[in-house]
Amino acid sequence: NPETVSTDYDTSDRLYFEPLTKEDVLNVIAAETAAAGGVAPKVIVSLGGQTPLKLSGQIPLELVAGTSPASIDLAEDREKWNQLCHDLHIPQPPGGTAVDLEQALSIVEEVGFPVLVRPSYVLGGRAMQIVHDRNHLARAMAELAGFGSLGKEGGLSAERPVLIDRFLESATEVDVDAIRDHTGDVVIGGVMEHVEEAGVHSGDSACAIPPQTLPAWVVEVIESYTRAIAHALDVRGLINVQYAVMGTTVYVIEANPRASRTVPFVAKATGVPLAKVASRVMLG
Repeated sequence: NPETVSTDYDTSDRLYFEPLTKEDVLNVIAAETAAAGGVAPKVIVSLGGQTPLKLSGQIPLELVAGTSPASIDLAEDREKWNQLCHDLHIPQPPGGTAVDLEQALSIVEEVGFPVLVRPSYVLGGRAMQIVHDRNHLARAMAELAGFGSLGKEGGLSAERPVLIDRFLESATEVDVDAIRDHTGDVVIGGVMEHVEEAGVHSGDSACAIPPQTLPAWVVEVIESYTRAIAHALDVRGLINVQYAVMGTTVYVIEANPRASRTVPFVAKATGVPLAKVASRVMLG
C-alpha cells in the first residue's frame, strides 16, 4: 500500500509509484538489477491482491518468489481446480462454468436456483451476484459479457468463463489463512467463522477467531482439507481457503495462493506476524 509505506521510511529501501502492469514491473526489475550490480531481484506476487497473481506468468519464472505461476493457475483455472478437489475428495457446491446464457441455463437446470454467479480470475467477491430466477440470470450474464469486470478484459471466453455454483442457503462461511514452506510443513494461522451467513462478501462481514459455534470435528476437517489443498498446489507462502459448512458437510468454495484481507486480523488476534513469516518462507 503506497499510502502506508510512503510515510514510513523504515519499511522499504526504495518505493516505486507505478501501475501494476507487465511493462512497469519489468522496468522496476531492470532498475533494481542495475542497482544491485547485475543481480536480479526476487519478486513477491502474493501480497498485493489479485492483479500481481495475473502478472506472475508474464515475468521471468526464476524471479518469482514463493508459489509458482503454474500453481497459481491451478487454483485460478476453474476446470483444473474442480479436478484437483475431485482428486482430493473434497466436496464442492455443485455447479459449472459458462461463457453464454445457454450454458448457464444448462447448469442451473442441473443444480437449481438460487445460484452464485461470479467471474473467474478476479478478486474474491468482485461482481458476484446471487441469482434466483432465469430473468435475473440473463441480466447477470449480459452484465458480465457487456460491461462487467470480464467485459473490460475482453468479454466471456473459455479462458474467462462465468462461475456458477449452487448457493448454499443458511450455510456458515469459514476463512482459513495458512502458510506452507518448501519442506511441506503447513501452519494454520487461523480458522475464522463468519458472523453473517455465506454469500456476504468478506469485505462486508465480520468474523471470529477462534470459531464460536463450529464443532471441533468440523474445525479438524477444515484444517485437514487446508493442508491437503496447500500440498496439492505446492504453495510456498500464504494461502487463503474459503469454506461453507452446511449440516454435516464442509464444502470448499475457493483457494487463493496469496495474502487475504484477513491476514492482519489473524496476526493481531494470535500475535503471529503471518506476513513476515510468509515473506521469509517465500525467500527461502
